[in-house]
Amino acid sequence: MTPVAPTPDRPTRPALPELVAPASVPRRKINRGTAGRAALLHAIAHIEFNAIDLAWDLIARFGDPALPRDFFDDWVKVGDEEALHFSLVTTRLAELGAAYGDFSAHDGLWEAAEGTKDDLLARLAVVPMVLEARGVDVTPVMIAKLRSVDDEASALVLDRIYADEITHVAAGRRWFEFEAARRGLTPAAVWPALVAQRFKGQLKPPFNLPGREMAGMTAFTP
Repeated sequence: MTPVAPTPDRPTRPALPELVAPASVPRRKINRGTAGRAALLHAIAHIEFNAIDLAWDLIARFGDPALPRDFFDDWVKVGDEEALHFSLVTTRLAELGAAYGDFSAHDGLWEAAEGTKDDLLARLAVVPMVLEARGVDVTPVMIAKLRSVDDEASALVLDRIYADEITHVAAGRRWFEFEAARRGLTPAAVWPALVAQRFKGQLKPPFNLPGREMAGMTAFTP
């Protein structure tokens, strides 16, 4: 029997974008000029690019045959939708005269993946339930700002991402609860402890409470 290759710590990456410290990523102003909107969409494209790998890494790294088939179906669906998001955003970027790789980006998402590569429960606690949930918090504000400068095309792309992101956070929360129960743990009690141990940052408002409620995250909102 051919041995299964171990899951790599990092996926293959293109030469661009250049990865820099978060503070060095250019600030993005949403106005009627295209530069700020292109920079914003580039940052979103980078998130979606990482999210594709995160979904498949979850399957490859933690794909215990004892897990239900629905676990794999959920994360395949998430990976497929993240790829669609990346395509939608890069298409809109091209319409604004830019491309993925034109701006610098940071590596925070994959650093979170590396910090949780040893434990499925920690991965679910941090990636979908903190980082992706943050997307649920902030995306409606970005959509409103884009519409305020009459960029309906970009707003529609983010509308689609937002709707899907709620279901992705819900999947992360659902499987976190499943895995916690499988270990005899109380989800709402173990989640803040894991976040404190594994998340390099702070959970801070504003929180999009209606969006979080749709994702079943009410018990996991500070």
